[in-house]
Amino acid sequence: MTHDCSFLEDLDLGDDQLSFAESHRDSHAADWGAEQQGRGVVPDAVVYPESTADVAAVLAAATDRAVPVTPYAAGTGLEGNAVPARGGISLDLTRMDDVLDYRPDDFQLDVGPGIIGSAVDEYVAEDGLFFPPLPSSGDISTIGGMVATDASGMKTVRYGEIADWVLGLEAVLADGTVIETGSRAIKTSSGYNLTELLIGSEGTLAVVTRATLQLAGRPQQIRGGRAIFDRLDDAAEAVFDAVRTDVDVARIELVDGVSARMANEYLGTDLPDAPMVFLEFHANHGVDEEIDLCRTIFEDHDVTRFEMSDDDAEMEALWRARRELAYAVATYDPDLEPLHPGDVTVPISTYPEIVHETKRLAEEYDLLAPCFGHAGDGNLHYSVLVDPDDEEMVDRGERMYSEIVERAIELGGTATGEHGIGHGKREYLEAEHGTGAVETMRRIKHALDPTDTLNPGKIFPETVDDGRVRPPQGED
Repeated sequence: MTHDCSFLEDLDLGDDQLSFAESHRDSHAADWGAEQQGRGVVPDAVVYPESTADVAAVLAAATDRAVPVTPYAAGTGLEGNAVPARGGISLDLTRMDDVLDYRPDDFQLDVGPGIIGSAVDEYVAEDGLFFPPLPSSGDISTIGGMVATDASGMKTVRYGEIADWVLGLEAVLADGTVIETGSRAIKTSSGYNLTELLIGSEGTLAVVTRATLQLAGRPQQIRGGRAIFDRLDDAAEAVFDAVRTDVDVARIELVDGVSARMANEYLGTDLPDAPMVFLEFHANHGVDEEIDLCRTIFEDHDVTRFEMSDDDAEMEALWRARRELAYAVATYDPDLEPLHPGDVTVPISTYPEIVHETKRLAEEYDLLAPCFGHAGDGNLHYSVLVDPDDEEMVDRGERMYSEIVERAIELGGTATGEHGIGHGKREYLEAEHGTGAVETMRRIKHALDPTDTLNPGKIFPETVDDGRVRPPQGED
């Protein structure tokens, strides 16, 4: 579906803020996940706002003309969240990347949505502060994108997810109305919690133009390393036991033997071809006691090696292998491609079960399926590798992928721990939340965006023929 976006030329935008050029439009057709799957949609125009006023003007004009607007930033999403599924305008927020206010005494920073996550840490480092919930992709993804998907990462087990560290937002609704949510106070019980309503809404309710972030002091003691096991089941059980015992660990990541082999080929590293748990401990005192407790627990699960270090270079090499696993998996075999990005999360008590079930299904369906993930918070990433030209193999892969998601939901978990719904996980929304809850989500969407201007075609399980989210039951 194409849209006439010539009205954008009448807005108060600079010459370099609006493009109809094919090259710019093509570069905004997909995020990383959609590009891998060949599911991009070319927008009719690209706008580069530089202020909240720019965003408001574009949204108001687009809503008046029923032209869709899809927020876009770094394009690192994995579920097609930033794909302009119905065409229209791709709203590229990367120029809104300034630090707007810094209050180190309050441990707070106000930033634009286009700032890269690692730039936040660099900005506040001199004051001994950091932004704890940055995901693994924090050096290539933006704060706005993280807010949109309620991202999280390797340190979630200790520090929580993005929503736990956002105090307030400035955002623009579909009709151009600018709102402010939250408070600079670290707690408030005033009114509806609009901040958390917008966090994770994937740009379907509003466009975030400013975020107030809570910071934390950098720990004085940091130790990291790895634990090696003969059996993946033992590694998963050890993680559960450590978390249940409340070991104060900042990162605890599961890497199966297949993933280790892929990382070695991609990076030229020499990780053991065995199941592993990567660990990092943060403390201001007593870190050695926590390490010793963790070692004792892991020994009860037949750990073969438990290696810790405080050497920055050694730890960086270890975490680089974990950060780049997605790329390692994607390039491992030229004849195979990852089917979908697996991103289930379950209660920690059932984590060993979902890990075991994933490997059992891989054997049953005779497919290669590397597993890794933020084990401490119950998050499992898995990739089902298939030959895209082999229809029977693709069908097996689809069935295996769905069975894992369905099992995670049965265990009380979620279809997506950190990537969002986008268009890739829509079919699981009702199974996870129930019809009533999804209908309530639709009502909120319809109330804030009745013309379905903002990022249409995302999140909801089904849409009407023209692609618009149907209004709540009983309404026209």
